[in-house]
Amino acid sequence: MKSLKEVSGGVCAPAGFVAGGIHCGIRKNKQKKDFALIMSKVPCAAAGVYTQNLVKGAPVVVTKRNLSDGVAQAIICNSGNANTCNKDGETVAEEMCGLVTKVSGITAENVVVASTGVIGLPLDIAPMADAIQQLYDSLGDDSQSAAEAIMTTDTVPKSVAVEFEAGGKLCHVGAIAKGVGMICPNMATTLIFITSDVNISSKMLQRALSEDVKSSFNMVSIDGDQSTNDTCCILANGLAGNEKITQPCPDYAAFRAALHHCTVKLSKMIARDGEGATKLIECNVRGARSVKMARGVAKAVIKSSLVKAAMFGSDANWGRVLCAIGYSGEPVDVNKIDVEFRSVKGTLPVCENGSGVPFDEDFAKQVLSRDEVEINVGLKMGAYRASAWGCDLTYDYVKINGDYRT
Repeated sequence: MKSLKEVSGGVCAPAGFVAGGIHCGIRKNKQKKDFALIMSKVPCAAAGVYTQNLVKGAPVVVTKRNLSDGVAQAIICNSGNANTCNKDGETVAEEMCGLVTKVSGITAENVVVASTGVIGLPLDIAPMADAIQQLYDSLGDDSQSAAEAIMTTDTVPKSVAVEFEAGGKLCHVGAIAKGVGMICPNMATTLIFITSDVNISSKMLQRALSEDVKSSFNMVSIDGDQSTNDTCCILANGLAGNEKITQPCPDYAAFRAALHHCTVKLSKMIARDGEGATKLIECNVRGARSVKMARGVAKAVIKSSLVKAAMFGSDANWGRVLCAIGYSGEPVDVNKIDVEFRSVKGTLPVCENGSGVPFDEDFAKQVLSRDEVEINVGLKMGAYRASAWGCDLTYDYVKINGDYRT
């Protein structure tokens, strides 16, 4: 059996998918792309997870309605305007779906629509209507331009793809994502578009995605804020030709592994590129009594503003880690907790059985001054583990969000 391997192409790595991205005029900076389209040659099984914020962007409402039958064939997205809290928001979102119909013939109800950017500003359909043919003509077999077009405050595009084997057929999963603020959701993070050529039912696709986000995108926190437009959707067109996956089986497990590789890779990319961030922080919790406990502790540490600030200053203030664990709501035994910091410079134990241990401050500074730092927590209560990802809290985060709208 062929082992899972990363490949190029992003959402275009799976057979039958094309993508493109252009500047249409929503964003003032003409150098920034703001209009993206992803299409499959054939209809796809489709699934999605969305923000649980009570204030939802109009595209979320329309996409949920369009995916109610588990079928989609295209994804259209704009950046620069979230199309949220607008009286005509749903109408505009539906019109965006109609633009896809105009150039491709794909039924509007088979289109996923997404928007990201400033909340509360009306979204004008005119720039997109004027540019839809140009966008359609830009479609190709590399998703770089689409990954760029969905960015807001991201500094780099985020893309990943893998190939694997299912039913003796070579299959692929590809994905692009954008962050990088308003991130601490209950379902997924920001906008994530995933494609696959595996042959799978929409029911099993939804099951796989809903389970996966619990240990991938749900475990990311940049700033503790939950977006109104979070959407993570996946389209699978079946062109790999494997026997259709309709129930749990080895092929389903192989697909789940490929999906999880992509979602974890994107989770780390999003955390690393958090607004103003200089470091990727990973909290690994082991020895928990349950998965819930492991995830709760890991997320509490990653969400702590004081921990994040300490990481920015390369300060081995491990007491803040224990503090976060203590208010996580999980019934841990505080007298058993071990904590260590680790980076490419080495490993620094700072706490054993809930009490501090001596350490060299100069070495601590070396360990924490790297651009990737692990906070490893041992609970010594069971066999469960979990990881969460975030970033440091810097001066630039305030600068970015102080005048984001203007």
